[in-house]
Amino acid sequence: MKMLWRLSREAIRYRSLYIIAIISTLMLTVINLAAPKVLSAMTGIVSSGVDQAGLGRIRMLTVILIVLYLGRILFRFLSNYLAHKAAWYLVGDLRTRTYDKLEHMHIGYFHDKQTGDLMSRIVNDTRDFELLYAHMIPETITNIVTFVGVLLVLLTINWKLALITCAPIPLIFLSGIIFSKKVRPFFRASQKKMGELNGKLQDNLSGLQEIQSFGREEYETEKVDERNFEHIRAMLKALKISAIFHPSVEFISSIGTILVVAFGGYLAYRESLSVEDVVAFLLYLGLFYAPITGLANLLENMQQSMAGAERVMAVLDAPCEISDKEDARKLTDVKGAVAFDHVSFSYETGGEILSDISFACKPGEMIAFVGPTGVGKTTMTKLISRFYEPTKGRILIDGNDVRDVTIESLRSNISPVLQDTFLFNGTIAENIGYAVPEASMEEIMEAAKAANIHRDIMQMPNGYDTLVGERGLRLSGGQKQRVAISRAILRKSPIIVLDEATASVDVETEHQIQQAINNISGKRTIIAIAHRLSTIRNADQILVIENGHIVERGTHEELVALGGTYARMNKIQSSGIGA
Repeated sequence: MKMLWRLSREAIRYRSLYIIAIISTLMLTVINLAAPKVLSAMTGIVSSGVDQAGLGRIRMLTVILIVLYLGRILFRFLSNYLAHKAAWYLVGDLRTRTYDKLEHMHIGYFHDKQTGDLMSRIVNDTRDFELLYAHMIPETITNIVTFVGVLLVLLTINWKLALITCAPIPLIFLSGIIFSKKVRPFFRASQKKMGELNGKLQDNLSGLQEIQSFGREEYETEKVDERNFEHIRAMLKALKISAIFHPSVEFISSIGTILVVAFGGYLAYRESLSVEDVVAFLLYLGLFYAPITGLANLLENMQQSMAGAERVMAVLDAPCEISDKEDARKLTDVKGAVAFDHVSFSYETGGEILSDISFACKPGEMIAFVGPTGVGKTTMTKLISRFYEPTKGRILIDGNDVRDVTIESLRSNISPVLQDTFLFNGTIAENIGYAVPEASMEEIMEAAKAANIHRDIMQMPNGYDTLVGERGLRLSGGQKQRVAISRAILRKSPIIVLDEATASVDVETEHQIQQAINNISGKRTIIAIAHRLSTIRNADQILVIENGHIVERGTHEELVALGGTYARMNKIQSSGIGA
């Protein structure tokens, strides 16, 4: 009930549509209640003998029936269409809200989530809300009004027969309660399995080249088939219970009908009930049991909607662990000074990644982090942008603790160039101008020239209008990196983060990227992570990280002269043994 109440509050924004739909539903119910009464009156006229006056009454009742049936068409349209319109708009709103919530969640939230499962929650699970808002709510109102209305009419015809009609109702409600408890776990499992199937499909389609390269097509098809039929089996378990429940309700309702016919015939035999009333009672009997048997469909839809609602609300209710303080201020006029003040960090599920890290970088300087894989270098850059929060210490931008400023203003002053560069499926110009949509073509070209990619672009068939494909598939690794650098340059952020910008490129491309970095050195604060030491030789400060600690710091020349870890790494790379 708590979930239903919350879901009903979501529908308030479309109350005008729902009010018209509900009024139309009520009018439709009134028509459905009135039509049998008119038919009963016509039957009474015919059974008592039709004279001239009776013929006139039949004509009048016929006109009334036509008006009622035309009204039923109008009100059924308004009821169905407006309820569906409100429901689908609400589904659209919830999809956008769910996506927006995920878009603002901290990066740690996604560590144990599959992209496909989250997509299933946004698209599939929200779609089930349409069952609730377009069918359950209007039909529940219709059924309640119809049930009460018919019951009152039946009581006025013959109260004894009406009470016999109500005899099966407790059994129907009891079976409904049992059904609800039994079926929802299977619907919940079905939607969970659907999310897992979507997750597997998303992974496989993203890694299709690897699957084909290693000849694992058959293996992956078997895995998809396994996930596919896990979902089907879970759904069939729910449908099996439904297949038992629906005919059971119909059987119980049929018993009520048998009792009414038997007892009604007895009363007619005793002349306690007229033929006209027997006909009216039988006509209303179908209306009486229709909302009760409709309970089966409503309960099934409700359980499916509730299972989807739980998965959607789990996203909407997830705590946003990294958010603005109430008194957070905008970070303005940033020069680019960056400092770590005794910073430590650990993930929730693991040990300490960084321990007591302190350093300072002046505006326009280049600071580089080097060290083995997995020592926390990338984590340090993510801490600067508040994708994670330090467990101890402070991170300062121009002397401001990053936790005291708004996330939007903080990140607007930091532009990342990541090793795994992500490009959107659009043109090169659109990708370069992604963070500055109002940028002119001249500005985009200037940024491309600064990133040393302009010549490559001009050699492409459509120049800056060349489509890059999904994730930049049509560009080489080096070209994607330089497009990413162009994007960062165009944004004119005072701080640029280069995370392994030359890790996966050849020597010539590395040289081109190095020239791009040199073009912005001294103009922006550059925070670089590098395995190839040649790209950071000119850094103002190099920090060597091992086991979460800074073990060495200094310029390239100072560290080489020190003869420690950095000097050893430089010697290996200079001799061509490693890269």
